[in-house]
Amino acid sequence: MIKVAVLTLSDRGAKGLRKDAGGPAIERLMRKIDAEVVSYDILPDEKALIRKKLISLCRRKIDLVITTGGTGLSPRDVTPEATREVIQREIPGMAEAMRLEGLRKTPFAMLSRAVAGIRGGTLIINLPGSPAAVEEGLSAILPVLPHAIEKIKGSTAECAQPPSPLPADAGRP
Repeated sequence: MIKVAVLTLSDRGAKGLRKDAGGPAIERLMRKIDAEVVSYDILPDEKALIRKKLISLCRRKIDLVITTGGTGLSPRDVTPEATREVIQREIPGMAEAMRLEGLRKTPFAMLSRAVAGIRGGTLIINLPGSPAAVEEGLSAILPVLPHAIEKIKGSTAECAQPPSPLPADAGRP
């Protein structure tokens, strides 16, 4: 069972002025990969608080931390900066895949500054705050999350899958 922490980052949400919709969307999607949300917090957009919480979650041996919110262009959007200060290795392909999936729906997806990376044995992934962007972004990477976490934990199992056999008439006109 993959242990997941959800961290919603929103000034208004932390004050109770806005209902969090991204966090529940993450919880729902985690069930598809047999993952259990064991921690769920809402924090304001404060880089030092975000950084401290991320480090704390990694120390608790959480397998996967998913943040929602704070990845845009406003001055208070500091989630990627806090995450970069915490991670030891970045995984740019995950963030690229999430943006690519979002671009299929809206050109605004290119404005996301979300990052993904590893600290110790924990995978940290930033998602935008909108429930639609959470759904699109997380759905894009959901199939690889269990494998990524296995590798982060030290699995030496072979990654490559044997190629599919080609049909007998492949390549013939």
